[in-house]
Amino acid sequence: MTQYIIICLVALFASGLTFFSGFGLGTILVPVFAVYFPIEIAIALTAIVHFLNNAFKFVLIGSHVQKQIVLRFGLPAIVAALAGAAVLHLLADAPSLYTYQIGEQDKMITSVKLIIAVLLIIFSVIELSPKLSNITFDKKYLPLGGLLSGFFGGLSGNQGALRSAFLSRAGLTKEQFIASGTAIAIIIDISRLTVYSSDFIKPGITLDYKLIACASLSAFIGAIIGNSALKKITVKTLQTVVGIMLLVFAIFLGLGLI
Repeated sequence: MTQYIIICLVALFASGLTFFSGFGLGTILVPVFAVYFPIEIAIALTAIVHFLNNAFKFVLIGSHVQKQIVLRFGLPAIVAALAGAAVLHLLADAPSLYTYQIGEQDKMITSVKLIIAVLLIIFSVIELSPKLSNITFDKKYLPLGGLLSGFFGGLSGNQGALRSAFLSRAGLTKEQFIASGTAIAIIIDISRLTVYSSDFIKPGITLDYKLIACASLSAFIGAIIGNSALKKITVKTLQTVVGIMLLVFAIFLGLGLI
């Protein structure tokens, strides 16, 4: 019962917190699920909750989606993510730059994570700097942004942060930013679940569907709270939230904590 309460509270808080940034729910949920389940089950449970929550977010704000943004950014991102994942496979045996322990867990600082962390720190500085906050890029560069975010996302396993970093500069309203990012995330979630689905039916693998339902409902409540708060924030506030979360995410990534 305790695990239900903790996981549901984290899902609710994380969903509300990440409603604006467009990333972070999976990053927060995986380690919480991993406390109670083997890591492969934790990843599968998180992927399902992540998809259901994105689908619910789309119901809330999907009317603001920019189809051209989704197509011109999202499709290249998916293709590039496959390439990034392939490169990651080739680099799987590359030695880490530094390894340390927290409790009984080994943490590794790798060159890939450091590179992406530096990129995210640069994006966060742009988001948080008053002099740079008004910089936008022409929508003709969206496919390039999709390719870069997809490739590095596939390489690191963290596409959401890079996607938000690019889309926040695309001159979108706060509603369009969240809706379009959510639509792209759903496409990526579906592609991920098609890969994970084979693991769901392996012998000895049992998913707790009651827990999935409770965690998803909690995430829905968090999304509703986030959506109600959206009406009260400005684009500048949204950029600040994205910038702070990018910076925190980059630090944790660079230190090998995620």
